[in-house]
Amino acid sequence: MDLPSINERVSAVPLEPGVYLWKDAEGNILYVGKANQLRARMRQYLNGQDERVKIPYMMEKVSDFDYIVTESEHESLILEKNLINQYHPPFNVDYRDDKSYPYIALTKGDHFPALKYTREKHVNSTRYFGPYTDARAARQMLDFARRIIPICSVRCAQWRELKRRLEATSAADNQSAQENLFANGLGKPCFDYHVGLGPGPCCGECTEEEYQDNVRRIERFLAGNRREFVEELQEAMYVAAAELDFERAARLRRRVEVIGSLNDKQRVTSTHNLDCDVIGFCREETVTGVNLFVIREGSIIISNEFILDKGLDVPIDDLVETFLVRYYDEASSIPHQILLADLPENPSSVAEWLTTKLASSHGAKVALHVPQRGERKELLHMAEVNARHALMRFKMSTRYDEERINQALLQLESALALPAPPLRIECFDVSTIHGKHSVASMVVFTGGRSDGAQYRRFKIRLETEEANDVAMMREVFSRRYDAGRMDDKKFGVRPDLIIVDGGKPQLNATRDQLAAMGLSDIPLVGLAKADEELFVTWDTEPVILPSGSAALYLVKNIRDEAHRFAVTFHRQLRGKAMTASILDEAEGLGPKRKKLLMKHFGTLRALRVASIDEIASVEGIPRKVAEDVFDLLHGDSNSNKDDSISLSDNTATKS
Repeated sequence: MDLPSINERVSAVPLEPGVYLWKDAEGNILYVGKANQLRARMRQYLNGQDERVKIPYMMEKVSDFDYIVTESEHESLILEKNLINQYHPPFNVDYRDDKSYPYIALTKGDHFPALKYTREKHVNSTRYFGPYTDARAARQMLDFARRIIPICSVRCAQWRELKRRLEATSAADNQSAQENLFANGLGKPCFDYHVGLGPGPCCGECTEEEYQDNVRRIERFLAGNRREFVEELQEAMYVAAAELDFERAARLRRRVEVIGSLNDKQRVTSTHNLDCDVIGFCREETVTGVNLFVIREGSIIISNEFILDKGLDVPIDDLVETFLVRYYDEASSIPHQILLADLPENPSSVAEWLTTKLASSHGAKVALHVPQRGERKELLHMAEVNARHALMRFKMSTRYDEERINQALLQLESALALPAPPLRIECFDVSTIHGKHSVASMVVFTGGRSDGAQYRRFKIRLETEEANDVAMMREVFSRRYDAGRMDDKKFGVRPDLIIVDGGKPQLNATRDQLAAMGLSDIPLVGLAKADEELFVTWDTEPVILPSGSAALYLVKNIRDEAHRFAVTFHRQLRGKAMTASILDEAEGLGPKRKKLLMKHFGTLRALRVASIDEIASVEGIPRKVAEDVFDLLHGDSNSNKDDSISLSDNTATKS
């Protein structure tokens, strides 16, 4: 008996909230997703209704699936997060390096909680602050915190000994010994106590109640609430000075100065005590840079950077939602407001999940907001700029571009059946408006990178009333690849691959032209813009490069560069033609004087309404020339000329 197909099995999936898992033939999980209606969402994959570019490529590998029904979309969000963390499916968004990030940990499970720097986050009784993506920043913050609010460090040998003895007396149920340790400690002060970093539980200088007060204060400080400490410390400093305890007053003053220096290093963003997180994204084809500002009391207290392994190959709302869930699942502090340029795929369910994690005793909720103006918009822009720089630093440090280029050339060699990787690629594009001012561009990529010195542009000599890209492309090939040009060093060496912007007609015309010139052995492809299909000379079916592949990204980049170069040249010619049509007929008006008039009046309309005296008043324009220009512009032959065109108008379109 034949097994039911995937389509038949999906028909039996319920219309309820849940999570679905697409699998390949070996049972490996390719993608984990959630849906409010499982069956309807999964059918979109099978029917080709999902517009994400990665989906068709993924569905070619899908042979099986699983699904889990949940009570609500909120539950499906949590389950999706857990499954992604467990399986790391290749088609889901993930951190590029998948490294652990540092935290500042407060060991609240101990009798005398202490601070430490750690990359692990698994002890329930410990409170974690972070994550930090900059290890140095985390260590500096740990140092700042202890200098402002004395507290023990887990690195202190005497703190570890005191902890061991307290645990031993507690296990032995020796109440009197434990009380003695609380009151007197070990009797010997540690080094941190001498330098003011520890309050002295090791030598009985600090009671358990006083120590717990420091713990509560340092929690507030690391959470970003700092201004209250300045007021408290200043008041205590004045009291100590009044009591002539100048040594204590000096210590308190140093702590105030530490907070001041910390604020100096951080950008003050708001005069309204703004508390929020600001997240900026910078996407490229297959990678994304993320910058996250943690803003508390109007200052940026943490600036984190992340690199994601997906980019323009997934929708921005999907990317945003995955990052929010991934980051705030590990973050210690959740704000009441998160600023973004784009909302996640399901903003209400994400906000509900964040509100649950916030667990505010006052019933506060988390809001996702897209700012439109003001300082919040400026903050978001700053985060996006920093995200772009984070991505640039990542690409530089990992040689990401070089690896992608090598992959692209090897993928093109395989997909197009080339004899070797195409180290020199020439791409052609035509730009025209109804056959007027027609031009063509030739851009060259050497070793996968643009080679501007090898770019060439052609004025089309063919005269036609309508656009004829096929004939124009044939003309360009006849000029570029004739014997003289092929031997001309200015045009570089023989290409390894030629790309024509267009489909089958352009490909066939240029193929015949190359054959007539005895160059049919040069590989040639046509790139159709609609579906990014590569038409080849040796097959009737186009070659489709995988979405998100390095080869497709390179080919699109080459095509776009050829289009840009052609349109730029076309606009230059068209702009010159517009401004030269009338004024070139004026006797004594050369290029320099015409430029003076253009600069002074701006448009032909303004020049036409000007008097002879106004034209002659332009420096460098003789009165005789001004009279000729006036007569020319007011003659009957020019009465129907379009005088509304700006003299600097270079508008052009692509045919």
